[in-house]
Amino acid sequence: MKLVRFGKPGKEKPGLIDADGKLRDLSGVIAGIGPDQLSPKALAKLAKVKTAKLPLVRGNPRYGVPFTGATKFVAIGLNYTDHAAETGNALPKEPIIFHKTLTCMQGPNDDVMMPKGSVKTDWEIELGIVIGSRACNISKKEALNHVAGYVLCNDVSERAFQIERGGQWTKGKGCDTFGPIGPWLVTADEIKDVQNLSMFLEVNGERVQKGSTSTMIFGVAHIVHYMSQFMVLEPGDLITTGTPPGVGAGFKPPRFLKAGDRMRVGIEGLGVQDQNVVAWR
Repeated sequence: MKLVRFGKPGKEKPGLIDADGKLRDLSGVIAGIGPDQLSPKALAKLAKVKTAKLPLVRGNPRYGVPFTGATKFVAIGLNYTDHAAETGNALPKEPIIFHKTLTCMQGPNDDVMMPKGSVKTDWEIELGIVIGSRACNISKKEALNHVAGYVLCNDVSERAFQIERGGQWTKGKGCDTFGPIGPWLVTADEIKDVQNLSMFLEVNGERVQKGSTSTMIFGVAHIVHYMSQFMVLEPGDLITTGTPPGVGAGFKPPRFLKAGDRMRVGIEGLGVQDQNVVAWR
């Protein structure tokens, strides 16, 4: 299933994308798309709904974050071999974990706002993992059983805040609007091989990132298993898993976003995002 939330911010309704790519209203079936709807049992029940009988949604409504209820938004750094090479870093021996803020999460096509004083706002296409059932100290073998599905993420980052101003990465990763998510939450059963998905990101029509989840250093199953050793993963939690090469900081000379730029972001099977970059307001 491709699950969505659509409507004005704070008033989103649950929906799904049918086999013809049309938006259907799920609000007569479920109240929302959150932790209670992400468990294996709940998703199996939802999959039995006769899609053709659901109301069609007319027009082009806004899409919000396709699920609610996250208790944490965690990220993995330097997790692609080719991205580590472009940054001049050695391959990590264990996953590098950092946090993004819950308040940076927003709809896939909402404006990305550069923070006040930003001089190095950058882009990062990433695969996101949405947890469906509680995971604590689980094995790698059972890890994927705890995954509800996958989403497209843009891990927007302010490099000067992240790298040049001391402390941890979080200050450059968790700014408002720095976490566009969606458009869809695609349930795990629809993704045949999560470690072989093509990815791209364009800035003003120029394709700057092109890669594949096949070059991940640590795959999805390992990441979920690994993180469950350090924190309990709850239904609705989101893990974003690193980016392929082509980020602005990797160009020579570096290239960063400015107000008026437009980003287009896509992962095979997970949809496409389209964002305008705006100045602090």
